[in-house]
Amino acid sequence: MKKITVLGSTGSIGTSTLDVVRRNRHRFEIFALVAGYNVELLEQQIREFRPAIAVGATEDVILNLRRRMSDNGFPRECWPELAWGREGKLLAATASEADFVMSAIVGVEGLEATHEAVRLGKTVGLANKEVLVAGGSLVMRASAESGSELIPVDSEHNGAHQCLRAGERKEVAKLILTASGGPFRRTPREALHRVTPADALNHPTWKMGQRITIDSATMMNKGFEVIEACWLFGFGPDDVDVVIHPQSSVHAMVEYKDGSVIAQVSTTDMRMPIQYALTYPERADAPVPRLDWRQARTWEFEPPDFDKFPLLGLAYQAQRTGGSAPCTLNAADEVAVEAFLQEQISFPQISALVEETLSRVPVRQPRSVDEILEIDRESRETARRLIRQGALAGGSFQPLVQA
Repeated sequence: MKKITVLGSTGSIGTSTLDVVRRNRHRFEIFALVAGYNVELLEQQIREFRPAIAVGATEDVILNLRRRMSDNGFPRECWPELAWGREGKLLAATASEADFVMSAIVGVEGLEATHEAVRLGKTVGLANKEVLVAGGSLVMRASAESGSELIPVDSEHNGAHQCLRAGERKEVAKLILTASGGPFRRTPREALHRVTPADALNHPTWKMGQRITIDSATMMNKGFEVIEACWLFGFGPDDVDVVIHPQSSVHAMVEYKDGSVIAQVSTTDMRMPIQYALTYPERADAPVPRLDWRQARTWEFEPPDFDKFPLLGLAYQAQRTGGSAPCTLNAADEVAVEAFLQEQISFPQISALVEETLSRVPVRQPRSVDEILEIDRESRETARRLIRQGALAGGSFQPLVQA
């Protein structure tokens, strides 16, 4: 019986992971649940899966959870060990009983616990891009030293992982990640300044959280995936291509030296890559829709427009620069997306703010998680300061360096 810790149990990946476990009780058992602030859902998960440990974001979250379980008559002898904050996350991720850690906490909040799990040699299902975008060198070094296996859960990287099983790494010529193109694939560049948050949140294929949906609209999300793929599979940025594929059926392709291209194709249901990660190297029946090959279908592929979506190019540039540049890229983007959602800046100014922040934060070689988190904080403050300093009447941001 494989015992699982879920970092981010109340998010979309966390709840999908629990659904896979629910359907495979004979194979998996939940050891620990790490949530944020959703006390109601966390209590429901505790009742159903009976973890040994449950973690909330703060002490107040756990106090509310205690009250809720008492008020609802949940027998105290069935309560898990309760913890909160940084110490709670580390407890859940590093406990000797945990065989598999699903890393699905959004942002750099999940970095430390994931790094510690890797350092201890645990198998990690990686659904958090920021772990490798911000701390790729540190995490992959820990993986090499401990023998920990990182199995990607993002559909593109999971697809690449499957394609790479078709040959040896030395036989690979190129990795190709697909992108839907987002809601503005056909929008003229000159019209993007009129885009509203509601427009950008209307993704044509996936239902996701707000930040990742905006990142998909700017194609920054695909840039993060390029960085993540470089770390996961040992590629240089020039060996990873992005292609627009609006149907989102082909998730990744690997081109081998002989010209053969192996593609991973499936419906858009995250339970498939989650189950793949949990059962690897085996495959098992998954509760996901199948492609109906009796129906006619057309798949389109086209190159990305780097001029219209400059953040994709900035991601390649940051990975080539190395060091702390990708960490700053991620931090600045998160601030910029928040500002756009609050209508403080326009859609094109997201990339302007990220580029200016990258130019202002010096590149370093972080040697610890604490150093990465400090660089993340410095980068966020620089981006916020740029917004404050560039504020005009009406609350709009004007880049300090014009393109």
